[in-house]
Amino acid sequence: MDVKTILWPTDLSENSLKALDHVRDLASKHGAQVILLYVGIDLKNYFPAYGNYPNPELYERFEEWEQQQARTRLDELCTSRLGGCPKLVTRIASGDAVEEILKVIKECKVDLVVMTSHGHGHGNRQQEILHPGHTAERVSRLSPVPVQLINPYET
Repeated sequence: MDVKTILWPTDLSENSLKALDHVRDLASKHGAQVILLYVGIDLKNYFPAYGNYPNPELYERFEEWEQQQARTRLDELCTSRLGGCPKLVTRIASGDAVEEILKVIKECKVDLVVMTSHGHGHGNRQQEILHPGHTAERVSRLSPVPVQLINPYET
């Protein structure tokens, strides 16, 4: 398999960062570009369920804050742990994680997706070991390219 572009979607959780060594090793082995993708939550999709809508400026301020926090964490991660990946691109998006991951796969002609089977999780380790997380399961099912799922509990 010819791997020129690897997509690593991360929610920056401790679990999702456990894919880092695999991503770095694969990129080094194949001389591949790495796209590091963070997808923030689009809160506008949640508030209709609660019946009241905060001021739209609050959405924008929160989204700006979240993206700035993500950019800072991604920059730190790239500097401290991904120095061996000279072909590194970071992207930040907002919305449904699966939709954004699939969009990047198509737009960037990704050859391989590497992600952990669980990100933030819900704290039930036994259940998480047996079943992939919602995002990982949907990406692996809908992706037009291979998806390598890393078990964060085994690394």
